[in-house]
Amino acid sequence: MDFASKGKMDANNDLYNIKKVLEGDTAAFSGILQRYSNRIFAVIVRIVGCREDAEELTQDVFMKVFSSLKQYKGNSEFSTWIYRIAYNTAMSYTRKQRKEIPYIDESLYENISEEEVDALFNRTDNSEKIEQLEQSVARLTGEEKALLSLFYTDMRPINEIAKITGLTETNVKTKLHRIRKKLYIIMSEIPA
Repeated sequence: MDFASKGKMDANNDLYNIKKVLEGDTAAFSGILQRYSNRIFAVIVRIVGCREDAEELTQDVFMKVFSSLKQYKGNSEFSTWIYRIAYNTAMSYTRKQRKEIPYIDESLYENISEEEVDALFNRTDNSEKIEQLEQSVARLTGEEKALLSLFYTDMRPINEIAKITGLTETNVKTKLHRIRKKLYIIMSEIPA
C-alpha cells in the first residue's frame, strides 16, 4: 500500500468516525482518540514542557474537539483542524504561565551564517550536543517550540503549519529560520 492510499483511508476513517459521532454514536469518538491522542500529547508536552500539564491540556483539547465536532467543515484535513485546536490550547496556556524567556537581540542573527547553523545542528550525534540542544529548546517561547515541533518532529509541511498556527507560509519559514539562529546563539552560551 502506498502512502497516498493510506492517507485516503485515514481521512475516510476520520470522516466515518465524525459522521457516527454526529449521528449520536459517541463510542465512535474512541477511534478519533486512538488515532490522535498520542500525537497531540507529544506536541503539547514539547510546547509546555511538563507532562502533567500536557496530559490535562490534551484532555481539554479532546473535550473541545468533541464539543466542536459539528463545526468541522472539511475545509482542511481533520488532523490539521485538531492540531490547530491543540496549538491554540497550548499557546493560551503558555501565555498564562508568563515564563521568563531570555531576550536575544535579533540583530545578532545577521552575523550568523546558515553554514554555521547547519554545522552545529548536523553534529547532534553526541550526547553532549543533544543535551545542549534540549536545554536550548527549553529556553524558547511556546510558539517557537510549537513551530519546531510541528516542522522537525511531526514533519508537517509549511502550508499545514501555516493553517495550524494562523501564520502565513512566508512567516512560518521566516520564524523557523530565526529560531534556528536563536538556538545557535543559545547553544553557544551553554558550556559543552
